[in-house]
Amino acid sequence: MVLLGSTGSIGINTLIIAKRYNITVETLVAGNNIDLLNQQIAEHHPRRVVIANEADKTKVNHPDVRAGSEAILEAIEESQSDMVVNALVGYVGLAPTLKATSLGKRVALANKESLVVAGEFIDISLITPIDSEHFGLWYLMNHRPFSKLYITASGGAFREWEIEKMQKASFADALKHPNWSMGDKITIDSATMTNKLFELLEAKWLFDTTDIDALIEKKSIIHALAEFKDGSTTAHFAGVDMKLPIAFALRGEVNEPILPPTDLLAMGSIEFLPIEEQRYPIWQIKEHILANPHLGVVVNAANEEAIEAFKHERCSFFGMSEIVLDAYKRFESFKAATIEEIIAIDKEVRKYVK
Repeated sequence: MVLLGSTGSIGINTLIIAKRYNITVETLVAGNNIDLLNQQIAEHHPRRVVIANEADKTKVNHPDVRAGSEAILEAIEESQSDMVVNALVGYVGLAPTLKATSLGKRVALANKESLVVAGEFIDISLITPIDSEHFGLWYLMNHRPFSKLYITASGGAFREWEIEKMQKASFADALKHPNWSMGDKITIDSATMTNKLFELLEAKWLFDTTDIDALIEKKSIIHALAEFKDGSTTAHFAGVDMKLPIAFALRGEVNEPILPPTDLLAMGSIEFLPIEEQRYPIWQIKEHILANPHLGVVVNAANEEAIEAFKHERCSFFGMSEIVLDAYKRFESFKAATIEEIIAIDKEVRKYVK
C-alpha cells in the first residue's frame, strides 16, 4: 500500500494493522516528524519516501526521499500498489485522492476534505471510508432499506462550558478534547462542530442520501445509528480506536478480534443530546449544505483560514464560525463544473477571508 500521513494517529494505526497482516508498505508520505518517520522506515522498509519540506531530506534515512505536494502525486503514479491510504489533513489531501482514483486505485479515506470539497468529481466506488462514523454506518446498513442515518459527536472541548466563557476561549483551550488526542485541526473542528458537518457531507456522497443527521453522545462509544424502514433502529458500539475501520479497509473482511468488546456494564448509561446552534453556530447551515453539497469547497477553504486566524489570535473562538458563515453567504451562488473551477474558488474564498 501507499500510506499518506504516516506519522499521524491514523497513519500509526495503519502501520500496526499492516504489520499484523504482513501488508507491504511501498510508499510512506509524512510531514515534519522526521524522527518517527525514520523509525517507520527502519521497520517497514518502504521503496520510496515523501516529506513536506526539501530542507529535511538529508535527515531522512532512506535512499529515495522526495519533497512537496507534486512528489506525492508522482509517488502514487509510480506505485504498483492498488491501495492508497489517505490520512492527510486538510485540502492538501484532495489532489492525491483525485490522482489515485484517476488511476483506478482504491482509496482508504480518512481525509474528510476530499469528499467535502469535490465529492461529485470522485469515483465513490473506489472509496472506502475509515472514519469510525462512516464505517459504523456501512457496518449497520448491510444493504437493508433505511429511512434515516445518524452519526454521533462528542461535543468537543467546550461542550460543558458556559456560552459566555466560550467567547473568551483560547486556541490551547480548544485543543483539550475530553475523549481523545488528535491533531490540532480536527480537534478545533470538533469544538466548532465543523468536523461533524463535514462528516454529514461525506455521508451524503458515500451513501447517496440527505436523510442524515448528527447527535451528541459524550462517551464516544456509539459512533453511528441506522433507522430502517421497518421502524427499527440499530447502533454501532465500539471503542475509540481506528484500527477496526482500518483493518476492514485494508482487508475487506475481518473475522478475528481487533478491539476488545464493549463492556456494557462499565459503560453505564448512554445519553443523546441535540446539537444546538447557539453553542455550535456552524450548524445553522446543515440543511442548506446537505441540499447544496457543492458548497463544501467554500466552507472548507473559509474554515482552514479561520482556524489560522484563531491560532494567531486574529479572531475569537466564535469568530471562526462567523468567518465561515460570512464566506458561505458571499459565495452561495457558486457551483463548480470542473475540478479546475474547484481549485479556483478555493483560492478565491481564501483570498476573501484573509
